[in-house]
Amino acid sequence: MEQQIYKGKLIQFHPLKIAKKEELTKNTFSLEFEIPESLKDHFKFEAGQFVSVKFQSHGKEVINDYSMTSAPYERKISLGIKVNSPKGATAQLFKNYNVGDVLLVSEPAGRFTLVTKPSEFRTIVAFAAGIGITPILSHFKNILHNEPRTRLFLFFGNKSSEDLTYRVQLDNLARTCGDRLQIFYFFSQEKTADQFFYGRLDEKKLNLIINQILHLDDTDEESTIWDAVDEVLICGKGEMIKTLANACYHHGIPKKNIHFELFEEFNDDIYPVEVEFPHIENIEVEFTMLGKNYSTQLPDNKDKILQQLLIQKFPVPYSCKSGICGSCECLLEEGEVELLENEYLTEKEEKQRHILACMSIVKSKKIKLNFDLS
Repeated sequence: MEQQIYKGKLIQFHPLKIAKKEELTKNTFSLEFEIPESLKDHFKFEAGQFVSVKFQSHGKEVINDYSMTSAPYERKISLGIKVNSPKGATAQLFKNYNVGDVLLVSEPAGRFTLVTKPSEFRTIVAFAAGIGITPILSHFKNILHNEPRTRLFLFFGNKSSEDLTYRVQLDNLARTCGDRLQIFYFFSQEKTADQFFYGRLDEKKLNLIINQILHLDDTDEESTIWDAVDEVLICGKGEMIKTLANACYHHGIPKKNIHFELFEEFNDDIYPVEVEFPHIENIEVEFTMLGKNYSTQLPDNKDKILQQLLIQKFPVPYSCKSGICGSCECLLEEGEVELLENEYLTEKEEKQRHILACMSIVKSKKIKLNFDLS
């Protein structure tokens, strides 16, 4: 049995049996799925990826994305899930589905990934908040397993120690790999013995982290640990990502080395728009979606394509609206656009005129798009 469901693109779903279910905190839980031998190839994944899960909630079909906490070498699919509301879909998932039940799970997707470099000396820093730890945990387990020369630093923010999920796993990793992994916990609503660890992870906290933790480098006396950072991983809510990504950039980390995963819709740009465009009015737009052709007119190019199509009530696919998730990826068949930010498309895809509608400004009087990429 296999189903294709349109969620930005056609996604392959397969029935998987729940092998393990565990309550982690008062509002988070984990699910582990049993992968039949016949589906092993379909569920190969990279650290940092996610799957979509289809289930029933209040009599309706729901499709939600959940990041994996498992690493590829573990050969299993484990998800970390937060219950945002007692009446929400994830609460129904926790209440109504148990070990032995079958759910439709998509093949792994997402590009919050890193190229493995086992022979290099690397320094990787990660910032996570709440359930944003899930893909970071996958990354760290994978790196510690495959990269003996890489050192890792994790700065993990939560409201309180009661809300801190996966602490046992994280502390075990720190104990067994203490020479290569350091973890620092921060609490925004719980007083800490050291004031340094009280408060949110933001630009001010990053300045303190750089000056007080990532300063002296035992491997190079002439530079700091921050100077040696190769990659930055950030996962959490939009405002946190925006603040930390910009702070990291202003502290010298190139944008291409700052990777982030968003856990909710975010309508703002991560980085400030620094490009000016000639004003164009009455723009003709044609687009194909699910085999149907549509046409409309945009009043001007002051706003991005996706936002304008949504205002006109077209059911175009989207999730984050910030150039991260790739749900609004489409092919630019005619016309010109400016892609403001891109955390998703590869260079090859950009050369093939793939764009993200949520981050694209029109630069011609007419454009033609195709959302049917599969």
